[in-house]
Amino acid sequence: MDNRFVEKATGAIADKYRLAILMELSNKGSLTSSDVQELTGLSQPCVSHHVKLLTDSGLVNAQKEGRNVHLTLNKESLQQLSGFFDKLV
Repeated sequence: MDNRFVEKATGAIADKYRLAILMELSNKGSLTSSDVQELTGLSQPCVSHHVKLLTDSGLVNAQKEGRNVHLTLNKESLQQLSGFFDKLV
């Protein structure tokens, strides 16, 4: 397993806003950037920053459609992260 991936992924979920985004994606399946802004109450530039960190970590996929970005979980990456945590116990 790539330690750099684990480092980036755990860093990405170590923020309350990014964790809330992941949890909401888990519940709903997908979100738009507008949904994230409504969920977090953050400004659009802050939402963009958090979304970038989540996508750079590989935990979230982003698909731009017009003015919106549609987010989904990268289940393969989440399974890889889960496997890392399973090895710790």
